Amino acid sequence: MTSARLKAAGCGLLALAFFTGGCAVGPRYVAPKTPASAQGEFLSARSVADFKNEPLPDHWWRLYQDPVLDRLVAQALNENRDLKVAAANLAYAEGVLGEARSGRFPGTTVSGAAPAYSRSPSQVAIGAPALPTYSGAFSASYQLDLFGRVRRTIQAARANLDATRTAEDVVRVTVAGATANAYAQACGYAAQVVVARRSVDLLQNAYDLTRVERDAGALSDFDLDRQSALLNQAKAAVGPLEGQRRAALFSLAALIGKPPAEIPAEATACAAPPTLTRPLPVGDGVALLRRRPDIRQAERLLAAATARIGVATADLYPTISLGGTIADSLVSSASLGNYNSATYSVGPALSWSFPNILVARAHIREANAQASAALASFDSTVLGALRDTETALSAYGAELSRHRSLIDAQRDAGDAYRLADIQFKAGSASFLDLLTTESAKITADQAVALSDQTLASDQITVFQQLGGGWENAPSVTPMKLPKG
Repeated sequence: MTSARLKAAGCGLLALAFFTGGCAVGPRYVAPKTPASAQGEFLSARSVADFKNEPLPDHWWRLYQDPVLDRLVAQALNENRDLKVAAANLAYAEGVLGEARSGRFPGTTVSGAAPAYSRSPSQVAIGAPALPTYSGAFSASYQLDLFGRVRRTIQAARANLDATRTAEDVVRVTVAGATANAYAQACGYAAQVVVARRSVDLLQNAYDLTRVERDAGALSDFDLDRQSALLNQAKAAVGPLEGQRRAALFSLAALIGKPPAEIPAEATACAAPPTLTRPLPVGDGVALLRRRPDIRQAERLLAAATARIGVATADLYPTISLGGTIADSLVSSASLGNYNSATYSVGPALSWSFPNILVARAHIREANAQASAALASFDSTVLGALRDTETALSAYGAELSRHRSLIDAQRDAGDAYRLADIQFKAGSASFLDLLTTESAKITADQAVALSDQTLASDQITVFQQLGGGWENAPSVTPMKLPKG
């Protein structure tokens, strides 16, 4: 083929690429719809006065007005190791997108070989020395994206990058909630330890009084043993609570990127779980579906899966590339710059699996199945988000009601014990009456302390299910490998 014909063929292919530049096989992506019935007020928030249909703040943990909690969450959002993993995954996804984008540009290759020494038989006959031979080549090729294979690949990589970025936000939501909850648990167990020790002191005083009464003959050994059993049970409850408090502190240390030996002293000193002084701002279903990063992640994964159908469909059609190669072989370095021995090649290249396109059609079926699974996963994520949020709101509302009743019971039990103690000392109440009211007071105190902890945990669960905490979060840098 003459150079003129080569030029004409190349121009024709370029024109074809220009006129078909908007062609990309495969389905056009359409974002899925969410249930219209889920976009109003939450069902579980309609009858609870402690919920407000107000936007959730970006940094919801600041509603507790606890500086220690604020510092812990801020440290976790910077140093948590799961966030470091998410940041590294994001960097990897950015690299994949960069690799996909490279398909828009020509590919080039430069090759060369070390000098090779050789002699022909005639050179050997005359005793000529072996001379070095230098060889090198430069080739370039450009794939004409006639059927959108490159474009669909870039779309898939970009959607995957978006999904990875929202996956990092999912981790942020989890880390913020887990850090606040670990802190609340540690503080809650500390409060229960205080109640347990106060119960031990109360029962110890009662035991000492019972022993005096027994020695005076007013009470029997049975009464003393019964009081001793209550005392020992109260003492036995302190140890497990201390252990659970330490376990919560160890979890907190891991969340902020520290070993157990480096638990912040200010977290160890906490003696009561954080409490809110205002109703919970929960917003509505529209804000929830827009805010939850796991829903956005599922939608982006669906977009990536849809684009991969186009990539697979493009395999039904030929791949056409424009390319050229320049190669030369020189007998000595002094011949550099002399192109009389150079060889050239330029022209289009076609690659097509036709007529056997069974593999391509199998890949299309696989891509369609993966996209279908991604769509179902999106719907499942939406339904799960609505379910978990309603469940969290319902559980918190029920605990609020229970907590109020426990507060009333604690007040009544305290009044009953004080009256029984006065009457027992005056001789108008039996020891059994005193023992019964004493046990009721201890039980009520412990129930309120446990409910305080549960209430704080339920509040944090609501915030976490609402999907807040990732907005305006600091950027996380992937960990660097140690230098060898």
